[in-house]
Amino acid sequence: MTSEGTTIQDRSRPTASTRPTKFRRRRRSPRRVAQRVGNYALLSFAAVFFVIPFLILLTTSLTPLGETLFADPPRLFAWPATLDAYVTAFNAVPLLTYLGNSLLYVVTIVPLSAGVCILAGYAFGALEFRGRNVFFLMIIATMFLPAEVMLIPRFIVTTDLGLANEYLGIILPSLLTAFGTLIMRQAFAAIPRELRDAARIDGANEWQIFRRVMLPVVKPSIAIVAIFGFVNVWNDFLWPLVVLNDESKYPVALGIAYLAGIGSTDERSLAAGSVVSIIPIVIFFLILQRQIMDGMKGSVKG
Repeated sequence: MTSEGTTIQDRSRPTASTRPTKFRRRRRSPRRVAQRVGNYALLSFAAVFFVIPFLILLTTSLTPLGETLFADPPRLFAWPATLDAYVTAFNAVPLLTYLGNSLLYVVTIVPLSAGVCILAGYAFGALEFRGRNVFFLMIIATMFLPAEVMLIPRFIVTTDLGLANEYLGIILPSLLTAFGTLIMRQAFAAIPRELRDAARIDGANEWQIFRRVMLPVVKPSIAIVAIFGFVNVWNDFLWPLVVLNDESKYPVALGIAYLAGIGSTDERSLAAGSVVSIIPIVIFFLILQRQIMDGMKGSVKG
C-alpha cells in the first residue's frame, strides 16, 4: 500500500467528530451524577420509611403464639413463621364475606363514579355554558367540608328513599366525588381547543369528539380517578357504619373493626386481618402504577 492509499483508507474511517450523535458516549457532569444519586437515595429512604410499618404488621401476623411481639428494636422478620393467626381471624369473623362485599362495592362504585366524574369533568373543562364556573366551585367547595358535616343530611335522604341497610345505600351516595371531578376537569381543560375544532371541521359531532378524540388523551387521569376511588371505597368505614345494620353487608374495613372488638387482646389475628385487607390495594396500585404516574403529571400540568 502506498502512503496515498493509506491516507484514503484513513479518511474512509469515521472519526469521533463525524460519528452519528446516537453512537457518541454522553459524558455526565459530576454535579448531575451527584444530584441523581441524591434523588435515588432520598426515594429509597422514603420507600423504606413506608415499607417498614407494613413489614412489622406482616411479622406480627406470622409470629407464633409463644413468641414476644413487642421487641426492642422491632423485628422485621418472623422466624419460625406460622399462619395460625390467619386461621383464627377467618374463623372469628366472616372475612371472606366482608371481602366479597368490598369487592362488590368496588366493582359497582368505581366504574360508575369514574363515568360520572368523566362526564362532569368534560362539561366543566371542555364545554362552555352559563354558570359553568359557579357550579364547578360549588362542587369543589364540598372538598373543604368535613365528612361528619355531610353525614346527617346523607343519612336522612338515604332513609327517606328507603335505602338504609341496603347495598344501594352505600353505592348511590358515592357516585360523584369532588376530587375526581377536579382531576378530570383539569385533564380536559389542558387539551387544546384546536383539536376539537379540527374534529368538528371533519364532520364529527360532540359525542364522537368526546369518545374518539378526548377520551384517549385523558386515560392517565382516568387511572388516577380509578385508583383513588378504589382506595376510598375499599377503606370506607364511617358511612357503612352509619347506614348498615346487617353484618352480612359489612365491607372489609368495618369487618376489621368488628374483629378488633371481638378479639381486642389478640394482636396477631388483628394484624392478619389487616394484612388481608391491604393486599388488594397493593395489587391494584402495582397494576396501574405507570398510568398513575402519567396521570399525576398531566393533572399537575393542567
